[in-house]
Amino acid sequence: MLYSTMADAYEKIEETMKRLEITDYLVELFSKTDKELIDKVVYMTQGKLYPDYMGIEIGVAEKLAIKAIGLASGRDLESIRKVYKEKGDIGLAAEEVLKGRLQTTLLKEPLTVERVYETLDKVARTSGPGSLEAKLRYISGVFNHATSKEAKYIIRTITGELRLGVADYTVLDALAVAYTGDKGNRRLLERAYNSSSDLGTIAKTVAKEGLRGIKRFKITVGKPVRPMLAERLETAEEIVKKLEGMCVAEYKLDGERVQIHKDGDLVDLFSRRLEKITHHYPDVVDLVKSNLKASKAIVEAECVAVNLDTGELMPFQELMHRRRKYGIEEAMKAYPVSLFLFDALYIDGKDLTQEPYLKRRDMLKKIVIQNDRFKVVPSISSRNPKEIEKFMEEAISDGCEGLVIKDTRSVYRAGAREFSWIKLKREYRSELRDTLDLVIIGAFHGRGRRAGKYGAFLLAAYDKGTDTFRTACKIGTGFTDEDLERFPKLLSPYKIHHRHGRVDSKLEADVWFVPQIVIETMAAEITVSPIHTCCMDAIRKGSGLALRFPKYTGRLRSDKAPEDSTTVDEILSIYKSQLKKIEKEAVLELV
Repeated sequence: MLYSTMADAYEKIEETMKRLEITDYLVELFSKTDKELIDKVVYMTQGKLYPDYMGIEIGVAEKLAIKAIGLASGRDLESIRKVYKEKGDIGLAAEEVLKGRLQTTLLKEPLTVERVYETLDKVARTSGPGSLEAKLRYISGVFNHATSKEAKYIIRTITGELRLGVADYTVLDALAVAYTGDKGNRRLLERAYNSSSDLGTIAKTVAKEGLRGIKRFKITVGKPVRPMLAERLETAEEIVKKLEGMCVAEYKLDGERVQIHKDGDLVDLFSRRLEKITHHYPDVVDLVKSNLKASKAIVEAECVAVNLDTGELMPFQELMHRRRKYGIEEAMKAYPVSLFLFDALYIDGKDLTQEPYLKRRDMLKKIVIQNDRFKVVPSISSRNPKEIEKFMEEAISDGCEGLVIKDTRSVYRAGAREFSWIKLKREYRSELRDTLDLVIIGAFHGRGRRAGKYGAFLLAAYDKGTDTFRTACKIGTGFTDEDLERFPKLLSPYKIHHRHGRVDSKLEADVWFVPQIVIETMAAEITVSPIHTCCMDAIRKGSGLALRFPKYTGRLRSDKAPEDSTTVDEILSIYKSQLKKIEKEAVLELV
């Protein structure tokens, strides 16, 4: 298969501002792809070579990429850097620099997808002495057979800046249409994906075996299961009513959600984004080996930073010191952790995801040897709202965010966010006291002291129903000088020249980004807004909902994928709860 076919599709996707057109272009691309190659095409379209949980990244820095362009073009590095600075995009720079050379060079053979993939795989796996020189040869070698357009997308892929913003659900939609002829079959593909977290394998299976092969997917130790997520309500009374009194309330801890896979002495840890994070937590691996009795298991836990001298739970920011490439041993000593286990998905050959929650929890308790650093999360069974509220107070005094209240009858619905699990945090009253995790989708140039930097950001909430991001506020408060220096670099790989096809915005940002970076925000309240598209028409025709006086809390939610951010449904629920509080307080004042 010619790589030019992929490059043409990428160009169309990059230029459109409509999500449905993105899907159509993917259907067209997948329909042209050999069934033996479809997994690689799917991975590469998302800017990777393997599923995230394998932890294999191409990881080429801009400096090396510029050298490769120079070697392939014969141009001096300074002139290439000048073009890069003018273009502001490594892909456009490569296209410009290599265009003249390629117009006068007779290509020996067209570039194939197979060759590009094999080359990038070598680049990703090459390490040790002489690795930079080897990577340079591999990259410049493939450039010698690439057109300028192909070079643009290859260089973006190897530097992690492909930024097509093609979401998992969009790929699943396209696969369903391309290989089953019915977009409605997406739910079957999604179910298989939720249990395997491997879009490439899903693609190859449906291409070769159809839905029959997809229905055989089962959870497997070593392959992370997409996590089940919680909705939220305002009061214990509402939650008890919603769950018909079948409630277990658990501490909601301020840590990192970890999915633990144990196969004998082999232990792997995955984040809620399905990235392998085992190397960050060697102490957790030891705790699992010593205290989890099952030979094979998949369990979920909250990893929380802890003061070993006092037993005090530490905030999430302390835990993030553990997410580093180097100095892991030192970080492990400086920031020790405890594990609070809360669910079991698989134990010694038995898939528990379709078992009711109480049975899963009972089986979890049987395989855990509990101590101060490895225990089942504190919980109570109750249908009494006052008892739950008292337990909530205990949780907060113990350093937790609140509670997660679970339906005792519920199965584990991988990848789903629903009211089987419901978050309960502090009261909202007339102001918004809970924090929201929103996605940066745009920025505005700064003025005065912020001249030359981003002065404010456009944030959005996720709408799962349409797989889009809808604006909820423009935010410029809460950012330190260090944040303002750091954010342009952080956002640079996701910068695009027009509004992304998955973004719904009435506002025109100065700069647009692929929805990727999630930040935690707080606000005075949620109000009706004619300029923001979050919950458009839900309260008033032609208006949405927006955060009033939003402020950045200083917490970058690198543990959350954009699709895990606060949803429009959650914001609508909070707004309605807020109204009830205001109305109740108004009545009390009249009385």
